[in-house]
Amino acid sequence: MTLVQMQPRPANANPVHRTVGDAMEAAGPQVCDDMTVEVALAVMASARTGHLLVCDEDGLCTGLVTQAGLAAIRNSAAYSDQVRLRDVLGDRGPLTSPVTTMVEAEHAMRCRRLDALPVVDEQGSALGVLALAR
Repeated sequence: MTLVQMQPRPANANPVHRTVGDAMEAAGPQVCDDMTVEVALAVMASARTGHLLVCDEDGLCTGLVTQAGLAAIRNSAAYSDQVRLRDVLGDRGPLTSPVTTMVEAEHAMRCRRLDALPVVDEQGSALGVLALAR
């Protein structure tokens, strides 16, 4: 896997010093954590995206859900149509900062087996998504 690069890299950019902010995608669709899994899957389908950023009632990013992850939850024996995104996300995170180096972010994503990671500012608002390419 290699990291997706959405912005052209200057010829003099040193890959060791590149940051998440240099490579992240735009934030894309954001939904509230009180949304049900079914509605989130419908939003993903209509937006033609494989993930959604999830925010709390204060607008702070609490994580990211993927189509594959929500489909697995929907197909589990314990699933009901009342399950909300906050129920499947648990605690906040994982999240990263735009000033995190690409080396650090890629290592963290590989260790946690993440395909995408929300990028947030100092206040916790979503700025974008760092995604691994397949």
